[in-house]
Amino acid sequence: MSVMHRAFVALGANMDDPAAQLQAAVKQLDELAGTRLVTCSRFYASAPVGYADQPDFINAVAELQTELAPAALLQALLDIEAAQGRERTFRNAPRTLDLDVLLYDDLSLQQEHLTIPHPRMHERAFVLVPLTEIAPDVIIPGLGPATAFLGKVASQQLHPLG
Repeated sequence: MSVMHRAFVALGANMDDPAAQLQAAVKQLDELAGTRLVTCSRFYASAPVGYADQPDFINAVAELQTELAPAALLQALLDIEAAQGRERTFRNAPRTLDLDVLLYDDLSLQQEHLTIPHPRMHERAFVLVPLTEIAPDVIIPGLGPATAFLGKVASQQLHPLG
């Protein structure tokens, strides 16, 4: 019997009907082998970070129970992105879909293509607000309660949809 792990995944999109892109991604997350979608936050609109000359993003956070190891989960996310037309043209470019592993159990991991917890998650309202909506007691390994960072991102505009 496989061990199930608790993972949180950030979802974002700002091209080709972003809300529909996120809805399709949530469905695909729930269909991953050895994985079950526990819950997904509401969708939120947010201004782009980094490269500002692009449309606003739609963001959400999903909680998964998964048998997949962290690297396998990342690969599955990259496969979902590719299936939805993600092209990596430059850093912070517009995208059809962006999926990031935020947290995986209480693991701290630094590899070439994967860092857990996600290194900037505590600095971004578009991650923290939906994360704490679905998991108000979640702890960011090495940093503390996610809710402790909400005040620091309060000035970042975020608008719930629906």
